[in-house]
Amino acid sequence: MALQTVHPKAHWSPEADYSSVSFFIRRMDTSGYVKPAEASEARLPLIGFIYVTSGEVLIEVDGTPFLCQPGQILLIPQQSPFAIRFYRNAVGYTGGFTPSILSDTKPLRFLSEPLHQGFWFDEGAFIGELFNMLATSFEKGDRAFVEKGLNLLLSRIKPVQKAAFPAAVSQFLESVFNPKQMPGTIASYASEIGISENYLSRLVKKATGRSVGAWIDIVRIQRAKRLLAETREPVIDIAAAVGIEDQSYFSRLFMKETGLTPSAFRKNMQG
Repeated sequence: MALQTVHPKAHWSPEADYSSVSFFIRRMDTSGYVKPAEASEARLPLIGFIYVTSGEVLIEVDGTPFLCQPGQILLIPQQSPFAIRFYRNAVGYTGGFTPSILSDTKPLRFLSEPLHQGFWFDEGAFIGELFNMLATSFEKGDRAFVEKGLNLLLSRIKPVQKAAFPAAVSQFLESVFNPKQMPGTIASYASEIGISENYLSRLVKKATGRSVGAWIDIVRIQRAKRLLAETREPVIDIAAAVGIEDQSYFSRLFMKETGLTPSAFRKNMQG
């Protein structure tokens, strides 16, 4: 099976055909890029991967959220359902491969679940450069180096699988990003999980680097972007639809998160 080109716009898309693809890689750069719609769930006939060199990406795999930050890789088993829930100025690499492209598949024998691993300091710099070389080789159609590069990468993977977050943090993130639910309050999420507000706040802050309130605001702004892009509802009604009754506060929060007023964002997206 030869290396095949996958159009960037079809990357990790449920509609894309990966049946003849043995390996692909894409340079990821979401700096300044805003996607208004909810991410679609996808399943790959390949082992998916994402490596972040800067920024962050929150990916939900089979109901479990993983926050990828600089120097971290996530491997996604074949046919596992996943979706990107959030990203902020994320730079790095994404793609997928079939085991058949490898000369040694032993490192994959533990990959029955998503594998999330960090590389720090010099090792992180080495892995980042290895991904850069893989991307360059893929662009040139150099299958020989792709095979060697993948084998070298997987030799650095530790066969240890563990939850990315404490159970309460995973439950909170799953709930707050649930598209069928209105963003709630710290108290409502703490009550749903069965722990105190202070304990939930400490767990989420320690695990993700963000407060519970910050994650709630992120979801509110994501929903607002979609409504602004896809409807002509007044801004005040969109603010209320995402749980913010004060339009002035909503506009300030939206401007802080996106650098644009709600009206300017709508004009850009609908123009």
